[in-house]
Amino acid sequence: MSVCTLTRTRCCCCTALECCSTTMAAASLSVDLDFTRRLPKIELHAHLTGSISRACLHDIWMSQKRQQPDLAIEDPLVAIPSGKVDYDVQTFFPLFSSYIYKLCNDVASIEFSTTAVLHEFQSDGVVYLELRTTPRAIAEHNISKDDYVRTVTHLLTAHNEDTSNTMRVFLILSVDRRNTLAEADEVIDLAIKYRSSGVVGVDLCGNPAKGDVRTFTTAFSRAKAVGLNITVHFAETAASATDQELHTLLSWQPDRLGHVIHVKDEFRAMIEARNIAVELCLSCNVHAKLITGTYSDHHFGMWRHSSVPVVLCTDDVGVFCSPLSAEYHLAATNFDLDRRQLKQLAERAISCIFMGSTEGGRLRNIYSTWEV
Repeated sequence: MSVCTLTRTRCCCCTALECCSTTMAAASLSVDLDFTRRLPKIELHAHLTGSISRACLHDIWMSQKRQQPDLAIEDPLVAIPSGKVDYDVQTFFPLFSSYIYKLCNDVASIEFSTTAVLHEFQSDGVVYLELRTTPRAIAEHNISKDDYVRTVTHLLTAHNEDTSNTMRVFLILSVDRRNTLAEADEVIDLAIKYRSSGVVGVDLCGNPAKGDVRTFTTAFSRAKAVGLNITVHFAETAASATDQELHTLLSWQPDRLGHVIHVKDEFRAMIEARNIAVELCLSCNVHAKLITGTYSDHHFGMWRHSSVPVVLCTDDVGVFCSPLSAEYHLAATNFDLDRRQLKQLAERAISCIFMGSTEGGRLRNIYSTWEV
């Protein structure tokens, strides 16, 4: 009987050398946060404003406080305490309208926060990023929606042109469910105008308890007709998962679906038949109580065995404090995935990026030369 020097246990079925080799092999394939940070990752469902970290918001607040000592906005580190991630549908959206938008309300703060978001995703090992944002007009600073989109696309272009950056980033413009048809058409117009500047698609987002998606059918039909890619928030809550709404959203011929939580078998079959990619956000869904249970109960467990491409995403990392590397680690921990399976999961997202072959070749090369 031999003794394994790594485990310090006796083993009667192998030699010490064999036992140590087996243990070392298992250890080398274990998934930890170091591995998931190094893993090249593709992020397809990240909201720009929701991805701004609390530290970044604090820096903006400090700058504005120096200029306006009577600034009536609380320090972000107080208003959004470290470790607080339990924002549900009722508390999540007011966080933006009553706080974050008020801080990021001029060109300087938009530029500062966007640059910080890009840096943080790249530092987390993301090699391809599609950010999404709803065009905003900020009257008090004479900023139009066009100005806003131009500012963001300029920053993304500068990032992509810097050859020292390992991540490429593109923009999706979002229609908010509270918008009118005229406002939705304005978003589509901006997406068309800025396609050559890195806008790759359009999104439907916002409070799932608001609006009637049928309002936007002509706008999204126009987007599809001119070749814009479409992703939509789909069945995020029970209230936004009626048969009527889901049939309407699918009639827009979306390329990807976000969240896909409250989906009946009928719609799952339709999604699989059309091979529509799904963007899944573990931490957001758990912390916001969009699902029943915890990580191991997440519908990722079902979708990963389906035929459609499954993409792990963050949604709002600034709010839920779980970068994409942590989402991959959660998937590995709760669904017993090893390093090879995580790499395969990450690599499969190439098939559903909105930049297609333009970026697909670069990404395939990254994964082909990256060893687990």
